[in-house]
Amino acid sequence: MKTSSPAGPRIGLALAGGGPLGAIYEIGALCALEEAIEGLNFTDCAGYIGVSAGGFIAAGLVNGLSPRALCAAFIENSAHSPDSFDPAQLLRPAWAEYGSRLKLLPGLFFRASWAALVQGRSVLGSFERLGAALPTGLLSGEAMAAQMARLFGQPGRSNDFRQLKKRLVLVATDLDSGEAVPFGLPGWDHIPISRAVQASAALPGLFPPVTIDGRHYVDGALKKTLHASVLLQEGMDLLICLNPLVPYESDPAESTRVKNARIPRLVDGGLPLVLSQTFRSLIHSRLELGFKRYEHSHPETEILLFEPDHRDAEMFLANTFSYSQRHHLAEHAYQSTRAALLQRAPQLSEQLARHGLRLNTEVLEDLSLRLLGEPGEHRMAAALRSLRRTLKQLKAGLL
Repeated sequence: MKTSSPAGPRIGLALAGGGPLGAIYEIGALCALEEAIEGLNFTDCAGYIGVSAGGFIAAGLVNGLSPRALCAAFIENSAHSPDSFDPAQLLRPAWAEYGSRLKLLPGLFFRASWAALVQGRSVLGSFERLGAALPTGLLSGEAMAAQMARLFGQPGRSNDFRQLKKRLVLVATDLDSGEAVPFGLPGWDHIPISRAVQASAALPGLFPPVTIDGRHYVDGALKKTLHASVLLQEGMDLLICLNPLVPYESDPAESTRVKNARIPRLVDGGLPLVLSQTFRSLIHSRLELGFKRYEHSHPETEILLFEPDHRDAEMFLANTFSYSQRHHLAEHAYQSTRAALLQRAPQLSEQLARHGLRLNTEVLEDLSLRLLGEPGEHRMAAALRSLRRTLKQLKAGLL
């Protein structure tokens, strides 16, 4: 393992997807990491790569929005803040998609009836044509893209890959070829960042494919979970990876002692939990295979992965579209990441030291630290608590 150059370590950040839940986890975890690791600044990495929800976080960081600022924008999302991002906008129905598909229905129905009644083809085979009238997505991503365009259009920021000072790559999948497309790399950097994030997060069935230059793009996670190799090829000393979605390890003997764990066996939760576990297992197995390849292809790069505990029922059973839930889950991600850092401290301290970084265990042992205020806490009290935390960190850095 090589040590960092005198000019400082080249640190890359790779963020996987996971919908609103993934964004909430990553914001909480990034706040905990930056707070506990001295010398780490997530707005000053050498390169960023994001997939799906991770693309939104990466685009915010490269535009100078700190993890704490992203928390204020996405989790607290005060209506009075110019940086507010309302996750409720993600729930807007895809009316335009519904309308365009509905227009196809009369012609499809006529051709299906003609094939069955006149040409003598099977009824089932003929009426399969009606499938083309089904919407390709239930929710619209246009409001999300508009919010990001406004957010990245603020003074000092950019919605243009070519104007960024650091490398940003947002991965989507070309629906017609199945190939991964790295928006932000040369040849793919003329697309607005907000549009690239929308394409990277267009999960099939939930959001319609996004049309860019006559091609249709969907979620970047269809091909790989992280796509970290894009940054590894640029010679990173340290690559920090966050993956929000992990399969849940359900243990009837243990789950009764986990807060809010209501389902000792996943099958008791019905189809939604079975599908969630299946999806999480598939993407996580790909992640594990990818990391094994990275160890052989880029042994010179230190790779650190952070993700939720596989026994964390809070993250698995979460409802992420409620404001109170977002508040709670962000705090949970922050605190659980702090606990994981403290548990991994002996090994992590050595790994980070090779790159001029220091894990501050005193910060991790301070149980008074919070990401957000207590429910119902007055804003002034929360601001004073945040100021005390900042002053304490400054004092520690000067000693």
